[in-house]
Amino acid sequence: MNEIWMFALVALMIVMVPGVDSLLVLKNTLSYGKKAGVFTMIGIVLALVIWTTLAVLGLATIIAKSVVIFLAIKYLGAAYLIYLGIQAWRSKAQNMQLQTVAEPEPGGGRFSNKSFNCLTQGLTTDLLNPKTLLLYVTLMPQFIEPSHSVNMQLIVLATVLIMIAVVWLGIVVFIITIIRKWFLQERIQVIFNKLTAVVLVGIGVKLATEKIS
Repeated sequence: MNEIWMFALVALMIVMVPGVDSLLVLKNTLSYGKKAGVFTMIGIVLALVIWTTLAVLGLATIIAKSVVIFLAIKYLGAAYLIYLGIQAWRSKAQNMQLQTVAEPEPGGGRFSNKSFNCLTQGLTTDLLNPKTLLLYVTLMPQFIEPSHSVNMQLIVLATVLIMIAVVWLGIVVFIITIIRKWFLQERIQVIFNKLTAVVLVGIGVKLATEKIS
């Protein structure tokens, strides 16, 4: 039980530190509304569920130990972040306003596609994030008692991580939804798009060049 609480504290700090997950949820909520932010969060959670499944099956450790696979995940993840950054840089305020108008329409094709795209962004960025993989194969084992069921403990720790991520990202969506109207000004939209683009590209370049072990 003490291990769970200690891990929960560590997981809370990891989740709350500004990173790609929070940035994507923030960006999509500001750009396209609450629904887009929620779908981004769902994509992130799905990725964590997949990583949990791989960890339980022992495949996460195999992936982490394979230099080829690990580097492939690393560079693909970096490339995807740079791609998202370029998209953000090219985004226009007018497009964001059109999405805002379309948002309240239930089942609207345009926003449905945008929701799916947001889900895909959350899913892809976390699946291609080597730091998420290392969290499962290096951090979580430190809080697992070998004398008990390792897989069950792993599932419990992963569940704690997912719950914390949902709560935190849900708070981000809630707060950003409240202040979102201020960002609908064209000048603010342009500035936000450029800043988001620079940050995403910067994270992508850092991921590609830094040594992760």
